[in-house]
Amino acid sequence: MKMKKQIRIVKKGQDDGNLLYWLSLTEKERMIELEKMRQQINKIKYGTGQGFQRVYRITKRA
Repeated sequence: MKMKKQIRIVKKGQDDGNLLYWLSLTEKERMIELEKMRQQINKIKYGTGQGFQRVYRITKRA
């Protein structure tokens, strides 16, 4: 079954659907979604995945 695409035009601040969606999630689900968005933005802004710029090694001296 294919879902019918639908577009609604609403004024800023009058769309409760977005707020209701976020309120329906648990705290853990919200954090997971926010992390996904952060990764998408970083990928767009900085390119591929971020890595460490330098590698440090700590050694114990006698």
